[in-house]
Amino acid sequence: MLNLSLVTVVIIAANVIASFKGFEDRLFFERYKFNVGSIKRNEHIRMFSSGFLHADTTHLLFNMLTLYFFANAVIVPLGNFNFIMIYVASLLFGNLLSLYLHKDEYWYSAIGASGAVTGILYSAILLQPNMSLYMFFIPIPIPGYVFGIGYLLYSIYGMKNRIGNIGHDAHFGGAIGGYVITLLLKPSLFETDLFHVGLLAIPIIILFVMYKMGKLS
Repeated sequence: MLNLSLVTVVIIAANVIASFKGFEDRLFFERYKFNVGSIKRNEHIRMFSSGFLHADTTHLLFNMLTLYFFANAVIVPLGNFNFIMIYVASLLFGNLLSLYLHKDEYWYSAIGASGAVTGILYSAILLQPNMSLYMFFIPIPIPGYVFGIGYLLYSIYGMKNRIGNIGHDAHFGGAIGGYVITLLLKPSLFETDLFHVGLLAIPIIILFVMYKMGKLS
């Protein structure tokens, strides 16, 4: 069992409390979820508050378990304050990308900590690219950087094809946040592990090129 830091416990508790409040109080849920039309009416708190609401207990559990497993991989090398910075920045990056890509869809709504959690996951992979990850359907360990690249390529596919009721753009934006802030906090990675820094940038470059070519719509 991982020895969680206090900051991780507080973030998980905040997600649980806000999410269960949202389950029981529909007005609370509607008031604080991500919604393009409401944000354009200057309800900017939704850019942050939506990251603590979830659709159901399964959604909440999946995000919090992911955070549980990867939090220490970021906290140990970078510290609690920087961990919080990456978490919040990834949450906001995810919602900013969603807002930008759906700016004309005033009805578009989203909730969940996925952007923030994906940012922590991508930060952990950047810091430990050869960490072993296990997937339910693959019997062998996968290097972290392979998983990270594959996950973001799938996110691009999901964004382009609107697959499922999933905020693929928030996941991708969160990963960009985790990637950028981690490199700003630890620029020595450019010297010690430029190869993996470059590899993990590939999906971000692909998304940028696809957007410029108009292939995301």
